[in-house]
Amino acid sequence: MKGIEKGSANVYADLGMPDAEEMLVKAQRATTIAEIIKQRIMTQVQAAELLGMPQPKLSNLLRGRFRGISEAKMLECLTRLGRDVQIVIKTASWSRKTGHVSVLSA
Repeated sequence: MKGIEKGSANVYADLGMPDAEEMLVKAQRATTIAEIIKQRIMTQVQAAELLGMPQPKLSNLLRGRFRGISEAKMLECLTRLGRDVQIVIKTASWSRKTGHVSVLSA
């Protein structure tokens, strides 16, 4: 029996997925979209109409199946839900060779 292994902050990286950082960002955006829809007490049909996507596609997004939905579409969803989206590009820390992507929801 294997011992318990502590994971990182990115389950997709822990699973060895090549697009782990992108998947984590999409998961965070999908969570924010779901929270806004819930706060507004909207049905999936109402939300899908507002977001300009078919209800089954929204259902998939809300269930974590967002591979067929671009990051740009997710940003568009957030703006349609009344959120401002700000993208900041800055130099990576000197201690890292590559940059990383993070999402902050306010």
